[in-house]
Formats: sequence, structure tokens, C-alpha cells
Amino acid sequence: MSDRIFAGVWLLLCIGGLYIGWGIHSEYSYEPLGPRPFPLIILGLMALCAVLMLLRHPQVVTWPHRATLQRLLVLIITLSLYAWLFEWLGFPLATALLTFSIALLFGARVLAAAISGVVMGVALYYAFDRLLDVTLPLGVWLN
Repeated sequence: MSDRIFAGVWLLLCIGGLYIGWGIHSEYSYEPLGPRPFPLIILGLMALCAVLMLLRHPQVVTWPHRATLQRLLVLIITLSLYAWLFEWLGFPLATALLTFSIALLFGARVLAAAISGVVMGVALYYAFDRLLDVTLPLGVWLN
């Protein structure tokens, strides 16, 4: 029953997001499609998955262990901080810190997490900014 409650709430949130996303307009075209299609596609797919969860046969749900729930809470906080500090820190540094913290959550050693964080931050910035021509913030500390 809890999975259907979750799916119903998630479907309502997706519908609200689709309503908000439909109103996204850019004053100038900086990308071929503009800013609207990506959120609409993602929210549409999430709404489809929520509908499928509502229609499927319910299964017995077992809650995960307390340690897993704590790690999920830390992950939610980390992703929220990433979204909040994204423009101020800039894409490379914010992504490096996010990758570092997620690697630690999954049990990586500190050195491996730091190296993967730096590599991901720089490589993804290069891929998006140079190869895909997507404008990303560098942060207020570099401007």
C-alpha cells in the first residue's frame, strides 16, 4: 500500500512540475532546443513510471535497515546542497564535491574519492562546455 501512496504523491508532484515546466521560456536562444524539453521529458517519464506503479500488483514492502536510511538522508542533503551551491561554487567545484561525497557514501577510500571527484568535475565541465556547447557557471570565485 505504501508504494501506491508514494506513486500517487509522486504523480501529483510530476503533474505540478509539468505545469511549471511548460511555462519555461528563454528570452534568447542559447541552445538549439531551448530550456523547456529536458525537464518536460524527465517529468513525463517519471509520471509514466508513477502511473505504472499505481497499476501494478502490490508487493510486500520491507523497509531497509537504519544505516541505509541514514545514508539516503545524507544523499538527499548532499544533493540539496549541490543544487543550492551550484551557481555560487560553479559546476566543476560543485560536481567534484558531490562526486567526492557520493563516493564516500558508497565506501570509497578518501584518496580515491578525491581523485574521482576532481576528474569528474573537470571532465564533465569540459564535455558539457566544449563538446556539447552547454553554458555552465564557473562560480563567483572565478569571475
